[in-house]
Amino acid sequence: MNRVGERVRGDAEVDGGEAGPGVGAGRAAGAGSAGSAAGQGRAGLDGIDGVGDAERALGGFLRARRGRVAPEHVGISGGRRRRVRGLRREELAQLAGISVDYYVRLEQGRATQPSPEVLDALATALGLDTAERKHLDTLAGARRGPAPRARVSPLLQRVLDSLTHFPVFATNHRLDVVAWNALGAELVGGLGDPDRRDPNNARFLFLDPASHTVHPEWEDRAAEAVGQLRVAAGRYPDDTELAALISELSERSADFRRIWGTGEVVMCTAGRKRLRHARAGLLTLDFETLHVPAEPGETGLVVHVFSADEGSEEAAALAGLARDVAGRGDAR
Repeated sequence: MNRVGERVRGDAEVDGGEAGPGVGAGRAAGAGSAGSAAGQGRAGLDGIDGVGDAERALGGFLRARRGRVAPEHVGISGGRRRRVRGLRREELAQLAGISVDYYVRLEQGRATQPSPEVLDALATALGLDTAERKHLDTLAGARRGPAPRARVSPLLQRVLDSLTHFPVFATNHRLDVVAWNALGAELVGGLGDPDRRDPNNARFLFLDPASHTVHPEWEDRAAEAVGQLRVAAGRYPDDTELAALISELSERSADFRRIWGTGEVVMCTAGRKRLRHARAGLLTLDFETLHVPAEPGETGLVVHVFSADEGSEEAAALAGLARDVAGRGDAR
């Protein structure tokens, strides 16, 4: 997927007063350094809509998404002197069939829990896809509650270890890599050694230059990570560890701020990715995600399984890596 745009400019530039948007086989691993920063609360989040405040999150998401709708695509003439990126508030309100005053109150967090009919109208006007529509519902529902504490059970680890021919790892909603098998650790690299690779996928992508080598399509992987963090922040606004992670990335990475500002939303499913391994070279692999719920209705853990077509060069490369991993295990 490649849906990343430039950071959205707020209508404050022309409309006067509206704020722009922010933006070897291992065993179970810890949650990374985000836990130690949990006490930061909302520090560093002043420019990041969508974290810790449900009403602000809804307004920020609406603002970012209308900034991505080209006026001409919805029958509105842009005009030479138009300086607003995307739709104006009154234009979106007209397309959705709601009053401008009500829409402004939605963006400013002064109107809460809009009706399903209003959400349907806004989603249609903004051209939201299924994942984005679900995220809009989540934000509008103002759900509060603790984040899931999904644990890596011995049974899950046994299953991961048994998949010797497939690279596998599991992540939580903060994108911490919490479990893996031997081939998964080999493919991604350094999972068992925090001095080599941060166990949080988002922190690795935005703060470690090595991620650009591992992921040739870095922009796509970065957009996915931001989109998944945005979904998690909407579902669990009281998760201080997640807020601390987003705060850290916002402060330290201009790329993170830029992508967050687009309102990107991603729910991890399946597809194909390219990864570069030091010995196996560039690999194009299929991936599938399996969900292990923490509790009924909770997201829990996501298990990422990589594979290659039988008889392909990638399949041969994975088989070679599996033999190398097994040989190192036998040597120990």
